[in-house]
Amino acid sequence: MPSAQHELVVQMLAAQPRNPDATVAEMRAGITQLAQLFPLAADVRAERVDAGGVPAEWVSVPQSRDDRVMLYLHGGGYVLGSPASHRELASRIARATQARVLGLDYRLAAERPFPAAADDALASYRWLLATGVPATQIVIAGDSAGGGLALSTLTAVRDAGQPLPVAGVCLSPWVELEITDAAIKANAVYDPMVDADGLEKMGRLYAAGNLRHPRAAPLYADYNGLPPLLILV
Repeated sequence: MPSAQHELVVQMLAAQPRNPDATVAEMRAGITQLAQLFPLAADVRAERVDAGGVPAEWVSVPQSRDDRVMLYLHGGGYVLGSPASHRELASRIARATQARVLGLDYRLAAERPFPAAADDALASYRWLLATGVPATQIVIAGDSAGGGLALSTLTAVRDAGQPLPVAGVCLSPWVELEITDAAIKANAVYDPMVDADGLEKMGRLYAAGNLRHPRAAPLYADYNGLPPLLILV
């Protein structure tokens, strides 16, 4: 059974106004406003950094260890979101894992379609390696579109012959951009955040004609040789 806390969050999200005709700018403003419902704990530290040419921020708590790093890729359909919108989530992950969390401000569609976000994620991982963080101390993680981007990054690292991180974690990863699974529409009544029409629109904005490219839609990727994956839905 879902926890009482889970049900409260679902109610909070469901109470937010939904406009199917909202512009990208309005949707971005909405996710910024939504983030304000989840204030940071007083002991959370957020520090901006240039991660190999990609804006990012380190999120840490007093328990965060120098030898544990999570590269975190936020959700938002590749169109919305930022480290700021997911900072509170990153702080919870930092506390639970005793790690430093690097939240990436990757480029968004439609202004910067695929492969911009995928290239940014790969560049930030290479930056971590270049700064002396061993691959064995890195986990790549993300939610929704960020979960798909995490999978894309893992396969790109493998294909480039570079050291792979110790693991990957995906929270409800978005891996198929064409929205062909009937379950998406069947379960729409239970989902307080996304719908098939919105996802299809964002997929087109991001993929720019590459809806089945394995780095854009990881459903079509080869997963041989990857590190262990934890996938939560």
